[in-house]
Amino acid sequence: MLNLWLPKESAKPITIHRAMRYSIFAGGKRMRPILCLASARTCGIRRVADALPAACAVECVHTYSLIHDDLPCMDDDDLRRGRPTSHKVFGEGIAVLAGDALLTVAFEMLARMKPTARYAAADYVAELARAAGSRFLVGGQVADLEGEGKKISPGDLRFIHRGKTAAMIITSLKLGAMAANATPRTLRILEEFGDSLGLAFQVIDDILDVTQTSDELGKSAGKDARAGKMTYPALLGLEASKKEAARLTEKALASLSSLGERALPLRTLAEKLLRRTS
Repeated sequence: MLNLWLPKESAKPITIHRAMRYSIFAGGKRMRPILCLASARTCGIRRVADALPAACAVECVHTYSLIHDDLPCMDDDDLRRGRPTSHKVFGEGIAVLAGDALLTVAFEMLARMKPTARYAAADYVAELARAAGSRFLVGGQVADLEGEGKKISPGDLRFIHRGKTAAMIITSLKLGAMAANATPRTLRILEEFGDSLGLAFQVIDDILDVTQTSDELGKSAGKDARAGKMTYPALLGLEASKKEAARLTEKALASLSSLGERALPLRTLAEKLLRRTS
């Protein structure tokens, strides 16, 4: 669907569409769209394809955030998903614009969502806009930049991770559930699950940054330490961070208990993410 809905490389201006496609089709885990579709299935959607616009939209927002994060003025990285980052290939100006274009097209994709008895198109747009805005995704990046070279508290670190990572995971789950006309109670359950899952995911990311190589990660290993960023291993130590990741994953799984067997796809994904090595 992403291939169909994004402008072709041949569409003018060619450079921006090449840059958008370069990053969106560079590989990656596709975790957020997978969670979106798994959530829709968990909530009993009749046609999983009805949730595809939301799944594609969250992947576009995620990829935009990576392009911008990698810029020299942000996290300054030359490698992403095993390839040179966007600004290394297309230059900083085009990389910024490619990120902007992916963020914008995400809302065009959401406009394709079919309304349900509970949720109109405006509800999908508001949900994604809130998660991607200054209180969460952008706000988390601001706090991350401002925390470089400083000793921050565990609460400050959780704020960064909730903004940069957990918020978009929560929104992926909620958009999928909304496509299935899920009840507000189910959305709250998924929000609790996504918060713990997102924090666990980021703790594991921090662990992998100090235990894996750049080739294994597909991005520059050890860059957080070089940038003076506070991470879970830096704050708690490696072994304590592993225990925290396991604790958060167990908390995430426990939050799904009231959904019964239908939540099996989400449980399986959570357990798989805990065991990941890249």
